[in-house]
Amino acid sequence: MVREIREDELNDLLELYLDLHEDNVPEMTEHLRGVWETILNDTNHHIIVAEEDGRLVSSCVCVIIPNLTRGIRPYAFIENVVTATAYRGRGLAGACLAYAKEIAVRENCYKMMLLTGSRQESTHRFYQRAGYNGTDKTAYVQWLD
Repeated sequence: MVREIREDELNDLLELYLDLHEDNVPEMTEHLRGVWETILNDTNHHIIVAEEDGRLVSSCVCVIIPNLTRGIRPYAFIENVVTATAYRGRGLAGACLAYAKEIAVRENCYKMMLLTGSRQESTHRFYQRAGYNGTDKTAYVQWLD
């Protein structure tokens, strides 16, 4: 089942992020609770999850960004695409991305964008099959750490 995350699933999401690039689940601090509340209360911030066997096994984030160009139409930014290792290859991340696309279409977005740090051809092929291309834009990242 693909859906938006529920308020009580923060810890499950943080556990899933261990399969993304996190080394550990962060401690439940006031800062973490505050960020979680901010996300939950932001109508433009969507955390999409796939649930199987009673647990969260895949997810992506879709943020709708208001915009003053392209006919005053927003765009969608996709981030944190992840599937638990044991559940990969089942189409779950693709289903999460399809759900994000439904949100973007509903919100009248003119485009969806995502970045990947992966150098694996299989990852690039996955995004291409999901409808993304790597030729229209060039991405630059400036890390602030």
